[in-house]
Amino acid sequence: MNINLLNDNEVAQMRNLISCANNIVIFGHVNADGDALGSTLTWASYLRQQGKDATVVVPDQFPDFLQWMPGAQQALRYDKKPDEVKALVSNADLICCLDLNTLSRTGGELEAVLKVATAPFLLIDHHLNPDIKTVMQVSHPSLSSTSEIVFRLIWQLGGYEEMTREMAITTYTGMMTDTGGFTFNSTQPEIFFIISQLLAKGIDKDRIYRNVFHTFSIDRLRLMGYVLYQKLRVMTPLRASYYTISKEEQKRFRFIKGDAEGLVNMPLQIKGHRLSISLREDTEKPNLVWVSLRSVDDFPCNKMAGEFFNGGGHKNASGGKLFCSLQEAELVARKAIQEYAKLL
Repeated sequence: MNINLLNDNEVAQMRNLISCANNIVIFGHVNADGDALGSTLTWASYLRQQGKDATVVVPDQFPDFLQWMPGAQQALRYDKKPDEVKALVSNADLICCLDLNTLSRTGGELEAVLKVATAPFLLIDHHLNPDIKTVMQVSHPSLSSTSEIVFRLIWQLGGYEEMTREMAITTYTGMMTDTGGFTFNSTQPEIFFIISQLLAKGIDKDRIYRNVFHTFSIDRLRLMGYVLYQKLRVMTPLRASYYTISKEEQKRFRFIKGDAEGLVNMPLQIKGHRLSISLREDTEKPNLVWVSLRSVDDFPCNKMAGEFFNGGGHKNASGGKLFCSLQEAELVARKAIQEYAKLL
């Protein structure tokens, strides 16, 4: 099966970029998910195999359920060590942006650092409308994840034989999390060919699944039950729903980063449901609400995210944010659902 992404000229360009660089810094987006972390860790490992000094930088804390990933503890957090990151950027001869289509997704302060960087940029991503100035872009919105793209690149560059089990684990984790356990955006046969090649490296896919989806606290389980019973607002007959989580409720259930992961998918288990929206109040910044949207079939929640929630993403999985109170955000969600009634 042919899983190559680059033409001959692009392969030569990629090889030259890597060959000419020694100090490489790799960035993912703020609030890193499994794909952002998985793709950056895998790409860094490949570059180190080529003799490069490669460092993964994450803008801030990533969820507890991803801490186990090989290499995750070596990722450098900008919010903890900004001066060290700034020094790396100023000394870099290649900057790689993975799983983000715009520098604003790295967060305000880090975005400013990257905007004045003098090193060339390489983009590897699967989001729509990339707007980062680069010397090379590998952008494929139709693919399941950035981790899938990274695997395809390593494969085409001849790096599969040297791929370690740890690299296969981080790749699989990124692909699995960005497809909801291969339940959406994962119908292409190439995905399962790639999975077979990762399994050949000795990964335990069942353990990876448990590490990500079955390692939560009792507080998280109680939060899920509370939200589904007390907070879920189903807008029948529009086949859509939303829920809110306030900062007080997060404190009550001892919320830690990642505790809301997957919760937005659960209302889609309702028969005939097409859209689910999560509105979560930021615990530190006033008038900031984080929005997650999930849909099924052909409902374009990425368009809704762009139009109503200052965000974007994929057709069935998107996100955004609102700069208002939680009560005002609820009104926006209701309006968005009403405006898209014909598609629901």
